[in-house]
Amino acid sequence: MHDSFGTSTAAVAADDLDDAKGRAARRRTAVKSIVGGSIGNLIEWYDFHVYTTFSIYFAASFFPRENRTIQLLSAAAIFALGFLLRPVGSWMIGLYADRRGRRAGLTLSVALMCAGSLAIGLCPTYPQIGFAAPVVLLLARLVQGFSLGGEYGASSVYLSEIAKPGHRGFYSSFHYVTLILGQLLATMVQVVLQDLVFTHAQLVEWGWRVPFVTGAGLALVAWWVRRNIDETPDFRALSEKAKRGLHLAELRKHWRPVLLVFGLTTGGTLAFFTYTVYMHNYLVNTVGLTATQSSWVSLSTLALFMVVQPLFGALSDRIGRRALLLWFGVAGTFGTYPLLTALAHTRDEMTAFFLLAFALMIVSGYSSVCSVVKAEIFPARLRALGVGVPYSVATAIFGGTASYAGLWFKSIGHESGFYLYASACIACTLIATLNLRKSDVQMQP
Repeated sequence: MHDSFGTSTAAVAADDLDDAKGRAARRRTAVKSIVGGSIGNLIEWYDFHVYTTFSIYFAASFFPRENRTIQLLSAAAIFALGFLLRPVGSWMIGLYADRRGRRAGLTLSVALMCAGSLAIGLCPTYPQIGFAAPVVLLLARLVQGFSLGGEYGASSVYLSEIAKPGHRGFYSSFHYVTLILGQLLATMVQVVLQDLVFTHAQLVEWGWRVPFVTGAGLALVAWWVRRNIDETPDFRALSEKAKRGLHLAELRKHWRPVLLVFGLTTGGTLAFFTYTVYMHNYLVNTVGLTATQSSWVSLSTLALFMVVQPLFGALSDRIGRRALLLWFGVAGTFGTYPLLTALAHTRDEMTAFFLLAFALMIVSGYSSVCSVVKAEIFPARLRALGVGVPYSVATAIFGGTASYAGLWFKSIGHESGFYLYASACIACTLIATLNLRKSDVQMQP
């Protein structure tokens, strides 16, 4: 009896131990997959903010020093040109990811990011090599734009496909977690270098190189992580014939999902850029906060925005993606004008924080599920290409121009026109959401 009981107890204990080890191994694999699939977004947005923030320091190193304004405009123009390569990158890296694998696409995109950041960080200055300096800067930004175009489609698809059914919303929400974390990391690097490490003169002379070399180092780490992640079951299940026969023309046969992705992205990308990238200028120029107050409001709301993404993603696994997209579409279409108007008339940072936080809760209805929804409406054989191309085009048109549009409406004395423009764009996302069929929002074979 005792021996029998003891043997049975030992066997149960061994089984429990095996189960615990299995669960721990699965958790490690899940974490590795989430980090590997989404870390490129961290690099992307780190580079994005580092370039815009430190352009006031490195502009003199790449352009003639006679005119400070021309230097800054030239740096801004090169930054904008990087957006033009995004659709090309989404096309070519998307095809590569659909033919060679999601892991291969992710590894390629982050390797190109590393090369672009390193080229900027190590490039000789204009006084040293003349016009070759801005040429190197332009080529580096074009390489980064190309890689970033392919990053979204490949990472969105990977996170959606690697997750178990019933958890895809949660997994995919980390796409925006790392994206926002990249912004926060870049801001932290800016504060540390400006306030604690370098003088202004040192930043202008050579200190501006540090964040770019740091970005290259982060990209190298991401490349190593991605080399060791698992390929997705959906891609492994594809036949070699399906992979080889894929071309860009295939998207014409799937024109409806292409239009849905474009429409969903139109309002989502504009809202995101408005409440994150453009909002710092808006809080200073329109609301009247100091630069320091604006920075703290932006940082605190971004941190909150990052934290709630997995919560919204997990919620979508329970109540559906469409419900959250409807929340964003309806609240964004009819709430953007009053929200931005209320922000414009407030004069204290606490009120600004609550209004901006509420706006980002609305945007979370889109950001937490957009990756998985777009992946779910395309068949596996052209999922990276199908998601990446319409997303990159819509982002280049509406997201990349959000700050310019806001400043332009303000410059002509009709800032409320931007509120209407933003509302109209979000209405496009609402229309696309209303046209989603039940059969659309599920992983197709």
